[in-house]
Amino acid sequence: MAPPWTSTLRPRPTTTTTAYITIGAISISVGILLGSLIAQSACRPRKTKCIPSPLESLPPDAENTSLPYPPHILPGSRDVSTPYGTIKVFEWGPPAGEKVLLMHGISAPCLTLANAAEELVSKGYRVMLFDFFGRGYSDAPADVPYDSRLYASQILLVLASSPLAWTGDDGFHLVGYSLGGGVAVSFARYFGHMVRSLVLVAGAGLIRRGHVGWRSRVLYEDGWLPEWVREGMVRRRIAPAGRQGETEVDEAGMAGEEVREEGREEGREEGREEGRQRNSDASGGDSYDNALLLKGSPGLTVSSVLAWQLKFHRGFVPAFMSSIRHAPIYERREDWLALGKLLAARREGVLVEGTEGSVLLPPPGLRGGRVLLVLGTSDTVIVQEELIHDATAVLGEDGFEAVLLDCGHEIIMTKAVEVANVAANFWKATT
Repeated sequence: MAPPWTSTLRPRPTTTTTAYITIGAISISVGILLGSLIAQSACRPRKTKCIPSPLESLPPDAENTSLPYPPHILPGSRDVSTPYGTIKVFEWGPPAGEKVLLMHGISAPCLTLANAAEELVSKGYRVMLFDFFGRGYSDAPADVPYDSRLYASQILLVLASSPLAWTGDDGFHLVGYSLGGGVAVSFARYFGHMVRSLVLVAGAGLIRRGHVGWRSRVLYEDGWLPEWVREGMVRRRIAPAGRQGETEVDEAGMAGEEVREEGREEGREEGREEGRQRNSDASGGDSYDNALLLKGSPGLTVSSVLAWQLKFHRGFVPAFMSSIRHAPIYERREDWLALGKLLAARREGVLVEGTEGSVLLPPPGLRGGRVLLVLGTSDTVIVQEELIHDATAVLGEDGFEAVLLDCGHEIIMTKAVEVANVAANFWKATT
């Protein structure tokens, strides 16, 4: 037995000692976690000025493989070298025909416009379409925001790449689908003299921010999460599930930015119609995901191309996220108000000095002084009631014409013939 006095040599645990031990353990755990995060971040490739498209890594026989998006699938393919990286462009149709530039949405590349473009060519128009930066076979600039300035620069670079003259007064009709609609309005605000007419097919730009769910705010707004962590989360969120009808998302991110559960709850709270504005980052719903992109190619769907793009284009997710943050998608009233003034000037005319005095003449571009809105009645991304109401407020009742088709956000693909017919009739009436 130990002598009684030896007990005085052993320090007895105190509350302070226990607290120190606990704090030390927590500090070590936090240190290990931070070290792991820093190590993972250090292993990630350093940010470059440009992320190359899959075109750089394609096998020599790419045209003969089962790629969902072969690089020369449409006529008039060319790869345009620019200071921002390479841009994939397609241009075909009668050289003497009226020119039409078409722009796609936020996720799937310009292949979504192929059917509508073919219909316009059959009517005698010359068409040009291109992949936005970070989509399809266009490189992804990594050191600039994907805002109106970048998209306007890309449009001008694409126009300048043609062997034909596209610029100048009344140079071309501009058709913008989804995100492309918001980009088109922003471009026409500054280059209205070039744009012969403006057609917005399920166009973004006036989407109400009230549709943005809290999950999307966490993912896309600046916060405590490192960017590479958010990129991984977004990649998983917009990845197709692999079977028809089971995709998680596709194009609605730019439109509602809500997961389905959020939309249902908010819809009940606000008394909105169930199913309106309730899809997530990239999904216009199953009808959009499974829409065929090209006549005669039954396996070529939005989800198949999106899955390929997610797997092989390293710049897609960063481009998608930057577009959500900076592109003309939500409540861009200033762009639409400026466009409204340009349209009013076309309707009312401006005084021009002539040899026989002053005369009222419309400025060049935006002929007829109104734009065409083509909308789907069941679109869960661009809600037609909201867009017509908001467009009236910024453009005026005389500033636009609206046509409704019985479909959802897949309108440009499944209703390509109708869209082409409506656009052609609008052009004949206004120009």
